Amino acid sequence: MLGLTLEARYRELLGETMEIPEGGYKGEYMIDIARDLKNERGDRLLELPEPEKTSLFKSYAVQKILASIQNDLRDFRVSFDVWFSEKTLYQNEEVQKALNLLIDHGFTYEKDGALWLKTQDWGDDKDRVLIRENGAPTYFASDIAYHFNKWQRGFRRVIDIWGADHHGYIPRMRAAVNSLGLPEDFLEIFIVQFVTLLRKGQPERMSTRQGEFIPLRNLIDEVGVDVARYYFIMRDPATHLEFDIEEAKKTSMDNPVYYIQYAYARISSVFREMEKKGLSKLNTSQVIHSFINEDEKFLAKNLIYFPEVVKRAAIARQPYMVCNYLMDVAGSFHTFYNNNRILDEENPGITSLRLKLCDATRWVIHNALDLLGISAPETM
Repeated sequence: MLGLTLEARYRELLGETMEIPEGGYKGEYMIDIARDLKNERGDRLLELPEPEKTSLFKSYAVQKILASIQNDLRDFRVSFDVWFSEKTLYQNEEVQKALNLLIDHGFTYEKDGALWLKTQDWGDDKDRVLIRENGAPTYFASDIAYHFNKWQRGFRRVIDIWGADHHGYIPRMRAAVNSLGLPEDFLEIFIVQFVTLLRKGQPERMSTRQGEFIPLRNLIDEVGVDVARYYFIMRDPATHLEFDIEEAKKTSMDNPVYYIQYAYARISSVFREMEKKGLSKLNTSQVIHSFINEDEKFLAKNLIYFPEVVKRAAIARQPYMVCNYLMDVAGSFHTFYNNNRILDEENPGITSLRLKLCDATRWVIHNALDLLGISAPETM
């Protein structure tokens, strides 16, 4: 369908009056891809033999869309070591190998001309089809083959991240992993709820087939990488996220990313001011070894929790815990900063203590933001 849509758009560029095929992709991006194809390959592609022409339009569309996704993710600071093509599972006969293993283990049966997996044996509400009666494999069959391929490549822990509409697939996938004889802890599955983009309080209308959607690239350009990354991970992914674009663009304390980064920038300005005043060579022998007030104590207590927060977030696979922690640290620093004089030439002991506290806060914020793939600007 993707190839047919591209052919229709290509024909339009050649002056033909064309309708997008029923169920085709109506987005403007298909016109851009058709224009690229025409510029690269010329205007005589319709003269190619039918099989060659069909294959060309299909593969070109996939290639261009995949390249666009890869570029956007790279700029979004998301890197994949391997881009795996489902097609290779069939080219290398890995789907059939996985099916043969399931058959040999006695977990399949034939019914109504189709091959079924006994997923009910592992808690699924019904058995699932692997090969349809027309001989075509289901998506489930290639999913099984892919997970088995991961095991054969040496992976001992696989974490699947699925959209909320795939929640019902969990029992069948666990049944498949068990049927293959893989360990119970081999597969972890996380369900991620949908994201609603809000503009001026109203949700943006989106439909992939209708071509109505907001590309990640547009979001990056509008709110920036740091803000977009933070917003996507600041909530438990199992809960619905409303991404308010107008709020995300604010450069005020109402914006959580600004709130955290501003704390880091404030600390950086303190150390710049310290150098200007020549306080970098304070007599540290006069440093005070106990806190003067509750603001200092509260900030220090928050800093101490950092290693434990990282550990808990890693074990639970929940980066939002680090986001929550950063908000707490930034809040306690802003309070400390607003209520206390940090650079005081007449009290070198207090100044030295507070500078050490600022430095510790600076490192904690920097390292926490770095874990989240977010920058720590020294000026704002």
